[in-house]
Formats: sequence, structure tokens, C-alpha cells
Amino acid sequence: MTDTAPLTRALLSVSDKTGLIEFATDLAARGVDLLSTGGTAKALREAGLAVRDVSEVTGFPEMMDGRVKTLHPMIHGGLLALRDNDAHVAAMKEHGIEVIDLLVVNLYPFEATVAAGADYDTCIENIDIGGPAMIRAAAKNHGAVSVLTDPSQYAGLLEELDAHAVQGGGGTSFAFRQRMAQAAYARTAAYDAAVSSWMAGAAEIQTPPHRAFAGALAQEMRYGENPHQKAAFYRDGSSRPGVATAQQHQGKALSYNNINDTDAAFELVAEFAPEDGPAVAIIKHANPSGVARGATLVDAYRAAFDCDRTSAFGGIVALNQRLDAATAEEIVQIFTEVVIAPEADDEAKAIFAAKKNLRLLTTGGLPDPRAPMVAYKQVAGGLLVQDKDTGQVDADLLEVVTKRAPSAQELADLRFAWTVAKHTKSNAIIYAKGGATVGIGAGQMSRVDSSTIAALKAARMGTECGMAETPAKGSVIASDAFFPFADGLLAAAEAGATAVIQPGGSMRDADVIAAADEAGLAMVFTGMRHFRH
Repeated sequence: MTDTAPLTRALLSVSDKTGLIEFATDLAARGVDLLSTGGTAKALREAGLAVRDVSEVTGFPEMMDGRVKTLHPMIHGGLLALRDNDAHVAAMKEHGIEVIDLLVVNLYPFEATVAAGADYDTCIENIDIGGPAMIRAAAKNHGAVSVLTDPSQYAGLLEELDAHAVQGGGGTSFAFRQRMAQAAYARTAAYDAAVSSWMAGAAEIQTPPHRAFAGALAQEMRYGENPHQKAAFYRDGSSRPGVATAQQHQGKALSYNNINDTDAAFELVAEFAPEDGPAVAIIKHANPSGVARGATLVDAYRAAFDCDRTSAFGGIVALNQRLDAATAEEIVQIFTEVVIAPEADDEAKAIFAAKKNLRLLTTGGLPDPRAPMVAYKQVAGGLLVQDKDTGQVDADLLEVVTKRAPSAQELADLRFAWTVAKHTKSNAIIYAKGGATVGIGAGQMSRVDSSTIAALKAARMGTECGMAETPAKGSVIASDAFFPFADGLLAAAEAGATAVIQPGGSMRDADVIAAADEAGLAMVFTGMRHFRH
């Protein structure tokens, strides 16, 4: 292995032909011999470049609709042969195998084909076989061979050739070839992960014996949750509308915490369909500080803001409808980190433009809260994998367990509060009234503490908003899991709540129901819990 390896012969076989002609023209001008396949060779010839077909080298035509063309010793020998190994050199000479110093391959667009909703057979035909085989061969032999798997790498290769003038078209350094080899293995790993995940879904295999996850680097970050932690953001190729697919209109790059909180905010607000009216969620540290629906978007924002004006400072605002000027004017009254919405009016963008530290993201749509997704979390020595919580409970599935049934307004608020609880860290208690949260208790070690904190926050904000009494009076509450004792429920009743929604299922359900009846509360069971850790 030498540090600088010459580049005299290149094999190009690409699906994405972005920048191909310019790149190949530069290689040819440096005296590099071009070898190619099928559509790539055709494109090069049409550009006036001299190119040799792989079929001429192998002595076999491309066959079986292109499935077989590069899987041949004349190709893989040229990629894998060790130039400083006498036995390898002798074998090449005996069989007429020529070295290949550069491999340029990008793969059949399998991920894009799946994302486009293609049928099973079309997806199968877009699984590349020869490409990954050649990429892995070239990457293994990076002591002598350079491998490029993306058009974004072309410029770097040409810079290498300029910097290392040796025989033929120039040379490449070992460090460059090593970096390209790593990128190549990462690409084939991501490709295989996409194929295996898609096939597991197609075959309805919920717990495959091996599971692969992959992503493409979208952003290197200054740091992670804290300044001493390194971090980066990777996209997984999903077309789900959200922070990963959004267009950023202004502001500096998103931080690790920004992305985490913005995702939480947008996934929450997406629970409220735009056709059912405007909705706004304000998030702080991945928990909602206020969520509301309203007759207009600005009304919904004001109601969400009034749930916890203190925590809203420096928060994330998510909207389920197009951002308008009136709402934008209201949002900029305090410092906000990120605003994310399906769309934004030009007037709203102009208002935000004066706030250089505010980021505006538009997504073109809302994620489907019922669409299946896989969620995973790393633990020491392994990964925890589960379905994303897409659970929803329709009104006709709720079980009234108290003597008094909730009124129509109470029922509407109960369902609203239950939706917010789904997106709040456990233990979660949500107070809601009139389609808006009025108190939120999140992430406490005991449910009674969450209930008490939510009531205290409601009372504090009632005072701050100039109300005659706490907005918890006449509110309803949602609990993300059952009440193990009646104390948390009674704390809510003492604060003024009139109705409760909870999963049920406790050994002491009878005691809790009795306490609710004695307090005059209406209570419904969902039969479903929403733990969120």
C-alpha cells in the first residue's frame, strides 16, 4: 500500500447522473480511461466521450434486463487485486485483468421508489445487486482504489488529482481513499437497512432477528443537549412532514434541543386536523406549556400562551394551519426559538424577518398521527424498539364509570385533554377548559404531585391574566395513566375540576370511582394509557 495511488482507469455506473458529464469530461482530459455500463455509457457517448462497455471487458453481454452485467472476475479482479502482491499481479496478467483505480457508482433509487408508493414488484426491481457488490469490493481495496457513491464527492476527487500529480490522471492520498471507503460502506449499510426494513413490513415481520437503522447526515451541530456533548442530525429518508423535511426560511441553524422540541410540538399539533379548526401547541423542553384550539389561529395562540406565559418564553410554537400576519404579530411579542407550520403567508414571513434569532419552518403538510412508525432508543448494549404511540380513542369507545355522565362540553374538553396528555411526559396531568389547556403537570415521580403542580400553575396564570378565579374552576382533567389512589383525583376536584378522563385498570378503581362520585365528578375510562418517557 502506498500513500499516493495513481488513477489511470475508472469504472462509472450511476443511477443519478447529476454532474456526471462534467466529471467524466474532466477525467478524460486527464487521460483517464473510462469504462461504463448501459445508460451511463450511452450518456457519456452522447456527450462525445470515448468509453468502453463493461460487456467488452467481460466478454458477456448485459443480460436478464440488466440484472447481470458487472458480476464478473474481469471487473471484481480489477477492483480487488492488491497491486503490491506478486501473486495477484501474476493472476491479473495470466487472465488479462486490468486494474480499476476508481469506481463511481450510485445505486438504484430503492428508497425513492418505496417513498413513491410503488408496488411490490417495482420495489424488488429497484434493489441493486451489482452496485453494492462493486462498492464493497472497491472499498475493501481502498489501499489502491478510490470509490465514489454520491455526486457530491466528485469535486473532492478532482481536487485530490490536482494535489497529487503522478502518472496518468493524477493520484489520490490514502486518507482520501479511506474516507471514501467509509462513506461507501455507510451507503451500502443504509441501503441494506432500507431494503430489510421495507421487506420486514411487506412480510409483516414485527420483530426481525436483526434490525438495521440508517440515516444521512443533514447537519453537524455545535453540540448536543449540553455544550460538552458532540452531536449531529441525520435524516432517515422518510417523507413524513416535520422538522427533518421542513424548509427553514430564516434564522441560524437549529440546535439539538431545537430539533427535539420542534418535533414534539409538530407531532402534537398534528393531532388536530386543520379542517376541524385552528390549533396551536407551545413546547418547552419537549413538554407542552400550552395547547389550544380557537375560532382563529391568533385566538388559539393567545389561549395556548395564557396557559403558561412564563414557560412560553424561548419556546417552540407549532401551528396546524397556515401562519398568518395576525398570529405572527402576536408571536413576536416575546422571544420564541422556532415556529413550525404547514405554510406561512408572505406578510407573516415579513414580520418574522425582523427577528433574526427566530427560526421559521414550513413543512407543506401535517404528519398523519395514525400512520405507523418505529421508535427506538439506545440503552447500554442494545436498542429498545417499539411502535410509535398512535393510539386514539373515539368518543363512542369511552366508558362512563361514575353516576354522572360528562356533559357535551366536558366530553369535548376531556378528549382534547387526553390528546395533550399523550404528548406530555409521564406522570402527566392536563387541566383543560373551552378547548385549551389551563394547567399542565408533567414528568413528576408521583401522579398526585403532577395534579397539584398543574393546579398551582393554573392558579398562578389566572392571577397573571387578571382572572377573578383560577381557570381550573370548571375545567376537566386527563391523566395519562390510571390513578393508583384517589388522592390525585381529589386534588383535581379541590382545584375545581368537574370531570376526569383516565385509562382505568387500577386494583383500586372501585375506590377511585367512589371518590369521584362523592365529589360529584364525571369520569370516563379509555382502556388505553399514554406513558411517555
